[in-house]
Amino acid sequence: MNKYIVAWLASACVLIISMVIIGGITRLTQSGLSMVKWEPVTGIIPPLTEEKWEAEFQLYQNYPEFRKINPSMNLNEFKSIYFWEYLHRLIGRGIGIFFIIPFIIFYVKKRISPWLMKRLRIMFLIGIIQGFMGWFMVTSGLVDNPHVSHYRLAIHFLLAVGLVGYIYWVILDFTDTAGHNPDMILKKWVRLSVVFTGLIVLQMFWGAMMAGLKAGYAWNTFPAMNGQWLPEGLFEKSPWWINFFQTNMTVQFIHRSTGMLLAAAAIGLWLMSLRELHGIQKRDVFYIFTLTLIQVIAGIFTLILFIPVWLAVLHQLLAVILFLTSLRMIRNFHIMSGSRVSKPH
Repeated sequence: MNKYIVAWLASACVLIISMVIIGGITRLTQSGLSMVKWEPVTGIIPPLTEEKWEAEFQLYQNYPEFRKINPSMNLNEFKSIYFWEYLHRLIGRGIGIFFIIPFIIFYVKKRISPWLMKRLRIMFLIGIIQGFMGWFMVTSGLVDNPHVSHYRLAIHFLLAVGLVGYIYWVILDFTDTAGHNPDMILKKWVRLSVVFTGLIVLQMFWGAMMAGLKAGYAWNTFPAMNGQWLPEGLFEKSPWWINFFQTNMTVQFIHRSTGMLLAAAAIGLWLMSLRELHGIQKRDVFYIFTLTLIQVIAGIFTLILFIPVWLAVLHQLLAVILFLTSLRMIRNFHIMSGSRVSKPH
């Protein structure tokens, strides 16, 4: 039965990642504020007649995005942006149904152990918070400013990534193939892996902040920012620390800098692994090294090509894959260092 539970959880991961991808497309196509109501149940049915489409469009016209940004938008253009937000929400509902129905089946058949039940409750809780945060994010763009809060967007994104990461960690508990050898001294590599993963999370946070602020639509040169290595105006707001979160130039500068730091760290880990590691250990580090460099290159081209949708979405997807790969690296080093890992029973 474990293989069915693993397939269930793995499919949930795929669905959540697909929702992250659709969410990225929704943001990049300026579609996120097209649905101005939150109807968790009845909202699953889209407008099916021309009259209902007109009513939905008229409702949209009452909100800031239409009045301030899209006053000349026609119904067909509205339908195109409505599609992406509707699909995003539909997948969100689908994930909930996909989680609940197999859970009921496994529960009735008494296939869910206390160990797994505890973790499923955590997944369910994160999922509920994630759904609420999605709507809380949208509401921030329905008042006066026709843009969602970049803080809420960053939290919404990191909750999704965190949920995928947690589910993936539970899957690894079921499918562990790393060798156990308490004599191996790999504590240092556990710490290095945790630090590297922390850098990935920071990079994703500032990437989400950059997306929310639309900071990628300026300074589209690399490696210097429009000819300046240390641009003037990084700390133009007071107090100085607020620039790290609210000044477009500063947020982009941090995202660039953290990306270069990640690339340097990945190269350093790979060079160290050539001297200190063997087999599966060296393989994990090589995967991290390769994915990090691909991700950094994708980020650079996303910027200099002025944020093409397909490349920006790929950049976001690679960030999630890199994060999950780093979790696997942490876990493998943790096991191979002789540490205990909670196992399903």
